Amino acid sequence: MAAAVLGLVAGSYEQIIVGYRVKTGEKEWTAEADFTHHTHTASISAVAASQRFVVTGSKDETIQLYDMKKRTEHGALLHHDGTITCLQFYGDSHLLSGAEDGLMCVWSTKKWECLKSIKAHKGHVTSLSVHPSGKLALSVGTDKTLRTWNLVNGRSAFIKNIKQNAHIVRWSPDGDKYVVVINDKVDIYKLETASVTGTITNPKRISSLKFLNNSILAVAGDDESVRLCDVEKAKWVCEFKAHETRVKAVDSFTTEDYCVLVTASNDGFIKMWKIHLKEKLESPTLLGEVNTSARLTCLAVWIPSSVQQTDEKPASEATTSKASTLTITGSRKTCQIFMVPTLNLLNK
Repeated sequence: MAAAVLGLVAGSYEQIIVGYRVKTGEKEWTAEADFTHHTHTASISAVAASQRFVVTGSKDETIQLYDMKKRTEHGALLHHDGTITCLQFYGDSHLLSGAEDGLMCVWSTKKWECLKSIKAHKGHVTSLSVHPSGKLALSVGTDKTLRTWNLVNGRSAFIKNIKQNAHIVRWSPDGDKYVVVINDKVDIYKLETASVTGTITNPKRISSLKFLNNSILAVAGDDESVRLCDVEKAKWVCEFKAHETRVKAVDSFTTEDYCVLVTASNDGFIKMWKIHLKEKLESPTLLGEVNTSARLTCLAVWIPSSVQQTDEKPASEATTSKASTLTITGSRKTCQIFMVPTLNLLNK
């Protein structure tokens, strides 16, 4: 990967968003302070990034928007009544949000309209995940259910009762499987059967996880280690000490040659790790780190369009075309996702 500029954005208990500009090199990456925002009035609970926008959610019940192209604050979304628990972009066109009010909202990033507000759970929405096709979403909540949503019509497609409250749900990059986290346990589900194919148990409660590719899952929890799991075999394949205290958040992206795992901790550090996703996994090597001096709660990697789209024309600011080309994390192929037929709920 040639020298490029990436962004790291993290939220904190101190109500502040911190942003860093990362300069990539052959051996060492450096992170320089880029911005701080103090627009929230309570601790920050969620952050997500698209090619243009960064959004943050807080216990103050608001979602704050930042335009990374213009480098300005872009307003706030005030639809939820309760702590914002989860945020996820679908490409550049839509944002999904979940909160303690039980609502799952779908937003258009073109005018930041709420296209759909769904009463998703009787309790809190604790996590949500959009299928790579854009046709389905999963959500979990404090009503001990896992729910599948048809995003074409905005209706519930399937409800599965689980014995405990799950707090994380994630699709795999290829969309053929998903994982559900309950405390220290990860249940691996197959999409075809909607049944558990394997379970792994972390030594401590899990705080964050991320698919590095379709078979390797990075898991962080209430200790200083990060563990990598092979979800096909449902077993741990690598473990390394990442921080001095518990790891609060992980994110990742794939370069041409390797995967970069980014970790954030209560110790204030954000670290970038180089991982070669080979048959036999070796321990990651540290690419770079930065001390934010904050108690970090959440993390997102911001990758501008100039980095993602290497052989395409730069992406327009707010695409209205019928298809957009996205680089799927964990895979070196690009895939055409046709927004209008698969997301007609979302394109009103």
